[in-house]
Amino acid sequence: MPQTAVETDWVSRIADDVIAEAERRAPGKPVVCASGLSPSGPIHLGNLREVMVPHLVADEIKRRGVACEHIISWDDYDRFRKVPAGVEGVDSSWDEHIGKPLTSVPAPPGSPYGSWGEHFKAAMADSLAQLGVEYRGISQTEMYTSGAYREQILFAMRERERIDAVLDRYRTLDKASSGAGGKKQQKKQKQGEPDAAELEAEEGSGAAAEDDGSGVGTGAYYPYKPYCTACGRDTTKVTAYDDETTELTYTCGGCGHSETVLLREFDNGKLVWKVDWPMRWAYEGVVFEPSGVDHQSPGSSFVVGGQLVKEIFGAEQPIGPMYAFVGISGMAKMSSSKGGVPTPADALGIMEAPLLRWLYARRRPNQSFKVAFDQEIQRTYDEWDALERKLAAGTAQPADVAAHLRASSTAAGPLPSTPRPLPYRTLASVVDVTAGNDEQTLRILSELDPERPVGSLDEVRPRLDRAQRWITTQVPAEQRTRVRDEPDTALLESLEDEQRESLRLLLDGLEDHWSLEGLTQLVYGVPKVQAGIDPDAKPTPELKVAQRSFFALVYKLLVGSETGPRLPTLLLAVGSDRVRKLLGA
Repeated sequence: MPQTAVETDWVSRIADDVIAEAERRAPGKPVVCASGLSPSGPIHLGNLREVMVPHLVADEIKRRGVACEHIISWDDYDRFRKVPAGVEGVDSSWDEHIGKPLTSVPAPPGSPYGSWGEHFKAAMADSLAQLGVEYRGISQTEMYTSGAYREQILFAMRERERIDAVLDRYRTLDKASSGAGGKKQQKKQKQGEPDAAELEAEEGSGAAAEDDGSGVGTGAYYPYKPYCTACGRDTTKVTAYDDETTELTYTCGGCGHSETVLLREFDNGKLVWKVDWPMRWAYEGVVFEPSGVDHQSPGSSFVVGGQLVKEIFGAEQPIGPMYAFVGISGMAKMSSSKGGVPTPADALGIMEAPLLRWLYARRRPNQSFKVAFDQEIQRTYDEWDALERKLAAGTAQPADVAAHLRASSTAAGPLPSTPRPLPYRTLASVVDVTAGNDEQTLRILSELDPERPVGSLDEVRPRLDRAQRWITTQVPAEQRTRVRDEPDTALLESLEDEQRESLRLLLDGLEDHWSLEGLTQLVYGVPKVQAGIDPDAKPTPELKVAQRSFFALVYKLLVGSETGPRLPTLLLAVGSDRVRKLLGA
């Protein structure tokens, strides 16, 4: 079992607090850390932070031998609010399902899953498995429709006036913040919570909700919203409720249906969001759950929920930091979540799981960061490889040691890794030039280091596969490398003597320098030799200009442009015979 980080980092410090808090609240019981996700559409990399923060903390607690459970609530009983942009095969005809539970909406065309909610939940669950995230999933559809929350619903209805009084403290704040340029952030990262306008529309389902959606007015407030048994939508309004008999009467504004049911036997509705969340904190005994920066506002669900869980449900609010948003470097224009922001599956298609974990582990929750889909991913991989070299040399800083440990392993053991992690930028250049041809790729990789040749592509997988997918999905066709089929005779004939001499020096040195390291020395050394400088001398500003000019010439002769993959890698990829042909030997 991997040992825990000796030095403290943000994860271990939070784990200290959570263990102490859990012991105070429920001595001897397993610690409960929680996340919440809404499968209302592609679950993006911002939502992943909602999972990774409690996962890392729960994993640290487990490393210490303390019983701990990470639960993820799948908010699949939430209403289908709108058709998300860019979901393939889904058009405006899906509008007819708005207002139904996510598990009652058909899945996108071609999906093997039975509902919209199951489709998007499955994609996220697969990514979490690749990331080594252990959790207990809780379907809110199953919880509500099975009657698991029935007593909590009846209790909330009995306490509706007290709940209404708590909510009333914040309604003025809600209206002010949403009206005076303080509109709440709409990129939800927390349990699929809707934006401010949608929250207000859901906050009460009694007659008063008709006035302003906030439960303020002449009618009664009810914290429960039925799904209509006729049309399946939540376009309903509770018009009467009897605490003794639990008779509930509602009408549907969508289809006109009206009926009276016994709430103690009726499992076709749910508590409104601001009541639902604190109810679940109490029900599950949650000790730790972070929330997004949008919960810093006075009337947010986290703040209001903290009052409701204490005053109504007799429990305590989870502790947990606010976490900052996650950005994207270079929009993944060809990602599977077309039209939206990239998902964990998109990221895992171009980077190994430990690297993606590292991005979330090395930054404190309140620090924002970006996930790279553009050329920056090569630098990110360079940083990761440099860290591994420092670890091997024993020179890494304590916080970096801890972050690497959390990225590369969990309490259950190490995550899969590439046996021979060649530089990502090298692999990307090779598959770019070879168009993914395995035979050519192996030939080139075997020549990178003649003293330790790559014998099988399995040695460099899965990193090789990630680099290949990055090239094919994230690099536009016009930026891909295309090696010339025939020499550029017009350019060759126009060369000056000095240029011809530089090509001769390069070609003469190919055989003796045919490795990545050797070709690197050769291409940088040719301009030095021409200038009468020792090949090992440090370049002057003038020499750098000469090197750039020489590189541009070689690139134009090989690929028809003045730039391309790193020149030593490109030469290896093109092959000695073809290089000689294209350079006019």
